[in-house]
Amino acid sequence: MRFDEDNSFLKDSTGNFYRKIKYHRLSKDGSAYVSFGGAARMEYVAFNNEDWGRLGIGHNRFLLQRYDLHADLHLHERFRIFAQIRSAWETGRKNGPRPIDEDHLNIQNLFVDATLIKRKDQQLVLRAGRQELDYGSGRLISVREGPNLRLYFDGAKLMYSTSHWSIDGFAMMADTINTGAFDNTSSKAINLWGLYSKIIIPAFPNIDLYYIGIKRDQSLFEEGLHRELRHTMGTRIWRYGGGFIYNLEAAWQFGSFGNGAINAWTTSVEAGYLFENIPGKPAISLRNDYISGDRRKGDGNLQSFNPLYPKGGYFGFSPQIGPVNLIDLHPYVTVNISEKIVAQADVVLNWRYSLQDGIYRPSGGFNLPGATSAERHIGTAYLASVVYNVNKFIAFNSGIQYFQPGAFIRDMTPAPKDGLFINTRLSFKF
Repeated sequence: MRFDEDNSFLKDSTGNFYRKIKYHRLSKDGSAYVSFGGAARMEYVAFNNEDWGRLGIGHNRFLLQRYDLHADLHLHERFRIFAQIRSAWETGRKNGPRPIDEDHLNIQNLFVDATLIKRKDQQLVLRAGRQELDYGSGRLISVREGPNLRLYFDGAKLMYSTSHWSIDGFAMMADTINTGAFDNTSSKAINLWGLYSKIIIPAFPNIDLYYIGIKRDQSLFEEGLHRELRHTMGTRIWRYGGGFIYNLEAAWQFGSFGNGAINAWTTSVEAGYLFENIPGKPAISLRNDYISGDRRKGDGNLQSFNPLYPKGGYFGFSPQIGPVNLIDLHPYVTVNISEKIVAQADVVLNWRYSLQDGIYRPSGGFNLPGATSAERHIGTAYLASVVYNVNKFIAFNSGIQYFQPGAFIRDMTPAPKDGLFINTRLSFKF
């Protein structure tokens, strides 16, 4: 989140060329200044048997590119304007760009911050305009840094914070993405709103409490295609740092789907241990998710969970299964090979929660029906990845994923094949 960066600490530093880019004084006292930044990212992707061979493509290799520039203008300690443009391109994919791949030129962020209360122990800020949102562990609202296109919304957010507590209230409109220049279209109606609160107390677990509402004219599940009004209430209890680490989350959803009622839920348990005093500071963790699916196809009601705007890589860096109608078991290990290199290995085992519902994509979109199959096991993914932070400007990522289809995929897909995904990404930012 580039708008969270604070370069005001450079106010009294000796100004070389780079520091003048990051902090350019506009007033004598330094309260008015402008900061510039940007990023470039190139990613090579190789898929073999995407969707377990259902697409009939086999090998599929392509290049993704993303570029962005931003300006952060502080006219006063209580008033700020942040603007960011982005350009994203896809080249070489046999079946063309996916909705997450390409947008030639667009405004990613353009908002005004007005600080209504600014005291030592509390602050109230109104943010209005186009902006990115990211909350919690990214299970329900995330910018989706993994895909080529990050998400954004148009609307307003009110942010109140103290030293131990914060709450955001927001009302947003989601855009429809087109691949040209400045041709994305707004919904022109509020379709995402909510409250998100964080409670941080020293020596106690951190607690998040939230309510999120969405309204969509058309939502597709195995139950059908209907208008959806859905409310989500949830909590997250978490702790990161040395020693024992954990991330526990539960959410319940209710509302309407066409003429039927929604009653869906999810629980997630993630626990691990960070060995700070061992060379490489290894960490071992286990994640287990239960995500509801529809209990009875065709009855008009819906028990399928909707992940809203989820983090694409929550179940691995290129997951084949989305967080709907899912039970997963996900052990993983990370280790610091050096101060700049981190390696991770994962195994993700996937089952359907309900036999009356199918499987979904990482975005939550419907993928493959399943009500006619009595098989539960979807498949198992094996992953390995390395991140090399060359310096504060350049990072190199590489990963490989092998997906072995389970009994459900073999039952529903003619001649299913094992999937292989490889990606290599080079990122630069200033």
